Amino acid sequence: MGFPRRIVLIAALLGSAVSGLTACSSFPFWSAGKEEDADIKDEHADWGPAQFYAEAKHAMMDGSYEKAIKLYEKLEARYPFGEYATQAQIDVAFCYYKNNEPESAIASVDRFIKLNPTEPHVDYAYYLRGLINYNRGIGFIDRWLPTDSSQRDPGSARDAYNDFETLLNKFPNSVYREDAKQRAIALRNNLAMYDIHAADYYMRRRAYVAAIRRSAEVVQKYQRTQAIPHALKIMEDAYRQLDMPQMADDIARVYALNYAEGRLSKDEDYERTVMEEVWDFVGFDK
Repeated sequence: MGFPRRIVLIAALLGSAVSGLTACSSFPFWSAGKEEDADIKDEHADWGPAQFYAEAKHAMMDGSYEKAIKLYEKLEARYPFGEYATQAQIDVAFCYYKNNEPESAIASVDRFIKLNPTEPHVDYAYYLRGLINYNRGIGFIDRWLPTDSSQRDPGSARDAYNDFETLLNKFPNSVYREDAKQRAIALRNNLAMYDIHAADYYMRRRAYVAAIRRSAEVVQKYQRTQAIPHALKIMEDAYRQLDMPQMADDIARVYALNYAEGRLSKDEDYERTVMEEVWDFVGFDK
């Protein structure tokens, strides 16, 4: 019994189509794109490392960070050894930082430190790492209006604080030491105040035990910061809410001995924030 004529016809047409596709695969059309790419001239083909570096540096100084990144990366790829490649590794990290690409910037810094642990200016890499984390999450409003940075996510602040502390410990004579020290003090104050905000949140939710624990951590971890009197006041209030007058009175005595006027002593590492200055000027606490 033979196949119906219609089925035989369809099979013949399908066979022809498959044969046609196979034949087309050998036509120049399929490789035209690759041949065209191969004909594209590399405008940097004749550049040496000095020219790459000079052009990348010029782009960086002009604020053309994307262009600078491409040139620095080409420089290192083509000439991976020598002074220009080493400098390109840290310069590209700076360009990523200025181009608002913190993850790539951190990765570049870490790579530089790993490859050049004894480089004479490796302290700059640690300082740059701190700056990258210090400025993470700071938007347009934060840069131009007085905002309370202690209420932002503390993750990057902790990273930045650790970066600056590493710089201070590893390179006590670094030219970046003084700036790193001041930033570390500000970060430590912000981290302490972040915990105060958390403790205050617990108080408003009547989670008094949690508020005491968070405040006690502040007292233990952040001595010599503006957060300490706030922590003591929260602890005193929480103990009174828990009907523990003896503990509350003890805390009150500590507060009175150290912060009788509601201010830190003159030897505290305390730098008032812009938000605190505005707060006092407006008179919200009065």
